[in-house]
Amino acid sequence: MTAPLAASPAPPGGGRNLQAIRGMHDLLPAQVGTWQRLEDTARQVLEGYGYAEIRTPIVEVTELFKRSIGEVTDIVEKEMYSFADRNGDSLSLRPEGTASCVRAVIENGLLNQSQRLWYRGPMFRHERPQRGRYRQFHQIGVEVFGLAGPDIDLEVILLTARLWRALGLTGLRLEINSLGDAAERAAYREELVCYLDGYRDRLDADSQRRLATNPLRVLDSKSPETQAIIAAAPTLMDHLGAQTQEHFAVIRAGLDAAAVPYCVNPRLVRGLDYYNRTVFEWITDDLGAQGTVCAGGRYDGLVAQLGGCDTTAVGFALGIERLVELMELTGGRATPPLDAYFVAVGEWAQREAPLLAERLRDAAPGVRLMTHCGGGSFKSQFKRADKSGARYALVIGDSELERGVIGVKSLREEAEQRELSLPETADLLAARQDAS
Repeated sequence: MTAPLAASPAPPGGGRNLQAIRGMHDLLPAQVGTWQRLEDTARQVLEGYGYAEIRTPIVEVTELFKRSIGEVTDIVEKEMYSFADRNGDSLSLRPEGTASCVRAVIENGLLNQSQRLWYRGPMFRHERPQRGRYRQFHQIGVEVFGLAGPDIDLEVILLTARLWRALGLTGLRLEINSLGDAAERAAYREELVCYLDGYRDRLDADSQRRLATNPLRVLDSKSPETQAIIAAAPTLMDHLGAQTQEHFAVIRAGLDAAAVPYCVNPRLVRGLDYYNRTVFEWITDDLGAQGTVCAGGRYDGLVAQLGGCDTTAVGFALGIERLVELMELTGGRATPPLDAYFVAVGEWAQREAPLLAERLRDAAPGVRLMTHCGGGSFKSQFKRADKSGARYALVIGDSELERGVIGVKSLREEAEQRELSLPETADLLAARQDAS
């Protein structure tokens, strides 16, 4: 048997309070309800389209992200949490979900047929924490493998639009673009570099560096002077071939037919190296500078790049923290209220209340019922019941137990207290659940 650990002596001066790592936050009970509503709604919408959930490890070999995201991206160069494990292997906390999902479908032999997959979980990037950007953040993502046509690109965009409606979110705008295939991008890249070279000295420092490594990312620059230069730059649209243009036209026609407003943004390139053809972002103006809440597109070459067979793919990821903030701005937190709070007066009642509560939970599955614990006067218990936000207080004492009834008092409406049998109480609570 292991000996108990001795308590560590307090540091001189009483020590300091331990705190969460900067940029990583606790989710408190008052916040979790909104997260659950978002996650549950997303799951229902995704399952309605036939998507299946996949779960992958938080830690992967560093090489996976270098090969997928690109070694000259900010994520790999500056932001990944990487470390050597005891075997000397370089491991990283995942900074995004697509690479892990691709690795999983290759490793587990899932590419013998098309796949519609989704995932959720934490991602990690060592960035400067600010509103809407955290070092541990959470995403819900979708990845589709083995479908090449524009119809699946259209589906994932329409799916996100349906999710916003299900969440009651308005004011999100959709921007789309086409990055073409590899040959089309190569031709455009050459022309873009030639143009930007003429303004090299006026570009911001990051753009000057990207000009030699990933010039399309210069189009993402937030520098006002660089943006002015970009405004007159050649556009990728002028280099798209007939097949790519047709692919993009079908998506646009589908969005028009579905009455989903959008704008074509020829400067939209996304921040990761693996995208081709369709890219899109959903943006809000209500969250300041970090306005993108969902982004994605097509990445047909990534599966082969990571060692799998040649497989077409498309997907997106949405930021849970940003959407939760948007939900709270527009509709308040979504912590579900209690249906009832059990008040028990007297020793007999306090012994019986937990057992009666179990019978009510059996009779009305899903009921949100809290039983008072710790004793206390009737008045103090009733105050707790009211403060809990419950719709009803269920009251029992010796008299109620002798007569086989439960006192039911509405806490949110003006009404006289009633006495109901246990089945009648269960029916009442079940009916309130159905109504909500």
